[in-house]
Amino acid sequence: MPAENRARVLRAAAESFMRHGYQASVEEIARRAGVAKQTVYHHFPSKDMLFKQVAHELTRGVLVELEGGGTDLRSALVRFAVAYRSRALGAQGLATFRIVLPEVPRFRALARTMYAAGAGEMVRQLAAYLERAMQAGELRRDEPQFAAELLLGMLTGHDRIKRLFCVERVNGTNSGADEARSRQIIDCFLRAYQP
Repeated sequence: MPAENRARVLRAAAESFMRHGYQASVEEIARRAGVAKQTVYHHFPSKDMLFKQVAHELTRGVLVELEGGGTDLRSALVRFAVAYRSRALGAQGLATFRIVLPEVPRFRALARTMYAAGAGEMVRQLAAYLERAMQAGELRRDEPQFAAELLLGMLTGHDRIKRLFCVERVNGTNSGADEARSRQIIDCFLRAYQP
């Protein structure tokens, strides 16, 4: 039961923080979770600790691992691009960005940890994948970390800004158009790094 309560508190806190930011009250979180306020504090000694845990969980949810498995480089990168854009530019990815970013000055150590576990890990995995492709002669040799950061920037870039400012509706995006956009980005990246 304690593990179930903890999970319910985390879900309720994520919903509350996404709706109200850090201003969400512990009372509201407890009510949403269907537990007493003391139960929230039993699992998380402070609202700061609860926010940190929720932010960490939300950031991890955006992390997409590259799938290898015998497909050609372009196909693997397109599959990765579609999955990454879906998570990073989807409703939850944008909500995470919106609630975490304003709190960075307040939680500097957490921000560094979240970067390392989320975006930093994504760069590390993608750089390792691209480095293997460079060594195999599928891509022009270059700095793999820079190539990974460049690709991730291309995948979110201005599209994230448009969605954050509601210029492009989050739920109104056409998955076929988004896949076409992902292929277009990957083709541009591959042209820049062709051997």
